[in-house]
Amino acid sequence: MFKHGAKVTQILHLWNNIVTTELSIIIVNYRVYPYLDTCLQAVSTALSTLKAEIIVVDNDTDEAKQTILATSFPLVQWICLNQNIGFARANNLALKKAGGKYVLFLNPDTSIQPNVLKEAIQYLTSNSKVGAIGVQMIDGKGRFLPESKRDQPGLLGAIFKLTGLAALFPHTAFFNSYALGHLDQHQIHTIPVLAGAFMMMPTALAKKIGGFDESFFMYGEDIDLSLRILQQGFENHYLGNLTITHYKGASSKQDPAYLAHFYGSMIIFVEKYHHLYGGLMGVWCLKMGIRFTAWMAYFKKKIQ
Repeated sequence: MFKHGAKVTQILHLWNNIVTTELSIIIVNYRVYPYLDTCLQAVSTALSTLKAEIIVVDNDTDEAKQTILATSFPLVQWICLNQNIGFARANNLALKKAGGKYVLFLNPDTSIQPNVLKEAIQYLTSNSKVGAIGVQMIDGKGRFLPESKRDQPGLLGAIFKLTGLAALFPHTAFFNSYALGHLDQHQIHTIPVLAGAFMMMPTALAKKIGGFDESFFMYGEDIDLSLRILQQGFENHYLGNLTITHYKGASSKQDPAYLAHFYGSMIIFVEKYHHLYGGLMGVWCLKMGIRFTAWMAYFKKKIQ
């Protein structure tokens, strides 16, 4: 009788956790344990008033370093892998386990302010038409990261970005349309594309659309997910009143093939969304531009 009662209590406890969990935070780590440590510290502070779970997918696990962090953060659920399966696939692996009402895809090389998670959840709860939200991101030196808010990639915007004209005229709607340079970074805006470094949405929606497209190993998958959310009839909102720090590129620097992943993802995206680029000729021109830019990047890296 006692054993039966204990079993019922355990089941009720597990059910209560599932029902009341407000947020599932998914973090994909790849060889950036010091950044992950800082990230988890900030997240733990921000979760002091929230019922949440944290799931870390550790690509190509360093067992010794992972054990240290697991000891420091005993409530974190770990999925330890012996290889790097990529950002999209790793996130989807954790999404299957997520039990929160909302899910946050968060990069390990980020640090969030204590108010960000609570206010982000409140915003989503109050705006049923919103499918996903992102926030203002700054780098380690306090500089605004323009990928915080983006338009869907079009042919002209892509050309201006590849040629450097967007960087020369960062606050114009014409030359820097891709990064929506004309929109105030501190305000709230309805935008097409959010950054995967911080993307929060209802878990049910994320699972309905199948999470990230695993064709993208790394890069481009956040743009694709943003557009598929729009296709479901929802809006993506940029919350410029909430800020996080993103130490951009920490994981990429650990992967010698990151340039191949980056430009390869651009090609995959162009082929998948060819209708955005004016037909076969536009797609061909853009793919040639991407390959030329990739070649220049490889050459620059070799001579450094």
